[in-house]
Formats: sequence, C-alpha cells, structure tokens
Amino acid sequence: MNNRPFLGSVVIYLLATLVVVSAIYPLGYAISTSLKTGTALFDTHFFPMAPTFTNYVALFEGHQPFGRHLMNSIMVSTLVVVLSLAMSVTAAYALGRIAFKGKGLLLMTILGVSMFPQVAVLSGMFELIRAIGLYNKAIGLLVPYTVFTLPFTVWVLTTFMRQLPKELEEAAIMDGCSPMRIIWSVFMPLLWPALVSTGLLAFIGAWNEFLFALTFSIDDNQRTVPVGISLLAGATAYEVPWGSIMAASVLVTLPLVGLVLAFQKKIVSGLTAGAVKG
Repeated sequence: MNNRPFLGSVVIYLLATLVVVSAIYPLGYAISTSLKTGTALFDTHFFPMAPTFTNYVALFEGHQPFGRHLMNSIMVSTLVVVLSLAMSVTAAYALGRIAFKGKGLLLMTILGVSMFPQVAVLSGMFELIRAIGLYNKAIGLLVPYTVFTLPFTVWVLTTFMRQLPKELEEAAIMDGCSPMRIIWSVFMPLLWPALVSTGLLAFIGAWNEFLFALTFSIDDNQRTVPVGISLLAGATAYEVPWGSIMAASVLVTLPLVGLVLAFQKKIVSGLTAGAVKG
C-alpha cells in the first residue's frame, strides 16, 4: 500500500511535468518556427497557422552547402566514436585488469589531458594539423576530437572493466586465450551497455564541437554543421534568416534524439551499471 501523502504526489508530478516541459519546449519552439516564413515568424501563436517546409528546402538550395556540412559531421563523429572506443577498450583492459607500477599516475595523466580547455591547446593543435597535412580537411578534425574524447572514454571503460568478474578472465586464460581474444570474445559482450552510453556521449561531443571545426577548416565544403549554422546567421547583412536557422537546428537535433531513443535501454544500463555492487 502506498503511504505517500496526496499532496506529496501532486508536488512530484508537477515537478516532473515542469522538467519535461522545460526540456521539450525549446525543441518544440524550434520545430514550430522552422515551419514559418515571412511575417509569420513573429506570430505569437505557438503552432504555425500555415506550416511550410520552405525553410528546409532553402537549406539545401542556398549558397551554403548544408548537405555537405551534414555529411561531414556524420563522417567525423562516427569515426571519432569508432577510433575512441577501439583504443579505449584496449587501454581500459590494461589499466583495469593488469597490475603494473605507475598505473595510478598514468590514469591521473590521462585525466589531466581532459582538464585543458580547448583554447589553451588551440595554437599547438593548429601547428600539428598543418604539419601532418590535414589543415582545411574535414578528416583532420579526427585528431583533436579523438585527443579530447579519449580521456573520458578510457576512464569510463576502465571503471567498467574493473567490475567484470575475475573468474571469466581466469577461465579464458586457462583455455589459452590471448589478451586480445579475452577482450573481444569474453569482455566485449558484457561491455555493450558501457560502450553504447560512452559512444553516444562521444558522438554528441564531436557532433556539437565548434571551435576546432571553425579554426581548422576555411573551405565551405570541409566544414561541419555547427559552423554551417553559424554561417547561416551571418548570411545576410540586413536580415537574419531565423526560419532557416531553426530548420537547421531541428535537422541537427533529430539524429541525436533518434540515437537516444534507439539505444535508451542500453544507455540506462550503462549509466547505472556499477552503482550497486552485488
């Protein structure tokens, strides 16, 4: 029997409703505005009176190659996730399962890399990108993105790796499995919730990154979506195309929403694993 007071239940539901509305309203407003044109953009009605997809069509027909920006972001973000997870899993196995001197110092060093703000390493990273011939190329963003993503993914996966049963590893060693075979055949099936949640956060970080993408690419065809949207805001000197900006924002947000909805069960499992020790 639930002994929670009626007033307490009402307060909880009101707070939950407030949180949901606060989270959904910005996206709803962006979708509504993206379906308006002309003077309708300044209409006070939340729902558009005459919805139109003109702003979405204009994105791909304008002087800015928004479609190319979108493809660049998809390519870079996906490759960052693949590279980061591939390197992080092997690093997490060494840091989480193998005892060696200096392991604690190495972990703190990895964590220290993530504490540097992007601006602090911007000039050095710029020189590195130019030296290896990746300046003004979308693929060149893999270097700074992976550098800043690895510390987070290594730390998270190391925590999960430490919690896996030692008996599984010992049984695999008795069967003659090599360390790589243990990682890919024994531990990987158990790490999927952690990999999904960590990979999604890494994807979002690479998808939304702006400073490096703006600095390392000057060719319109090599830019990513965040930079493309910023260029839309300055496309005209006398009028800001709010409808196109909102349409671009919706298109950029939908893939992230889709990924979260598709993997929500594994994300929750990954974020809550290890919270209770059995």
